[in-house]
Amino acid sequence: MKRIKLARMDCERVGREIGDFVIGQVQLTRTTGCVVGLSGGVDSSTTAALIKRAFERHAGAKYELVGYILPSHLNKQDDIKDAEGVAQFLGIRWETHSIEGPVEALRATNPEAFDSVFHKGNMISRVRANVLSTKAATENKIVAGTGNKDEDFGIGYYTLFGDGAVHLSPIGGLPKRLVREMAGYLGLADHIVNRLPTAGLEPGQSDYKDLGYNYDIVELVSEGYAQGFTSAELGRHEQIVTVVENQLAHYRRVFGAPKFTRLQQVVEDVLRRHEIAKGKMKIIHPPSPKISLTSE
Repeated sequence: MKRIKLARMDCERVGREIGDFVIGQVQLTRTTGCVVGLSGGVDSSTTAALIKRAFERHAGAKYELVGYILPSHLNKQDDIKDAEGVAQFLGIRWETHSIEGPVEALRATNPEAFDSVFHKGNMISRVRANVLSTKAATENKIVAGTGNKDEDFGIGYYTLFGDGAVHLSPIGGLPKRLVREMAGYLGLADHIVNRLPTAGLEPGQSDYKDLGYNYDIVELVSEGYAQGFTSAELGRHEQIVTVVENQLAHYRRVFGAPKFTRLQQVVEDVLRRHEIAKGKMKIIHPPSPKISLTSE
């Protein structure tokens, strides 16, 4: 069976392409720069670093990037400190505001959401998006999204009208694997580059715990599917089998009970979520840059 081709990149070239795209969007909208929500994770940190780098190359235009750190009670103090540390490392203006008050105020209109961990989490994401978009509007800036290719376009792992409510998606063409590579190239700290992905919307949540597999699997399955492999072929493909089997075993060790018991279930879940992602994209699809990736 032929190999699944995975993207490779020249970090300097792709970084410039992403930066030029951001500059183009700022010029097109006649705004003064971008706002970005900083979480302390690798996606938001890399997005901010790429934008800051682009604005420095166009210093004459005096574009500004502002980082907003918007924690709820579910966010760890270490994550907040890391987000603030990234802002300091990049030398950008930043503000930290708790969103507990605005979230709690919604008990008056949406009490039913507080009875569901899932719906409350998505509500928190939408409150955060409202704060970011209003900050952007009052500062004549645009909201830079922080979703990567695997999350946004692979499986649609974001909140519609929440963290998906952005003006542009700078790293939307990079799978998580390449986001980490870019983060290292840009000099971000190792613990941020290798941080366990989490949305921070539910107690004890992590993307891995929620999904049952990591983003390497999302990339392999979604790219394989795009290259014409069937679900059955993906379920026995040598590039996928070992990775998924190791993930299933690791998940059982960490959480005690498996989320999936068979490899084919994982493949089918990724493809199911991929269809959901396509549906979301029909509703909201921010522009993302054209970047130069090659295949292995």
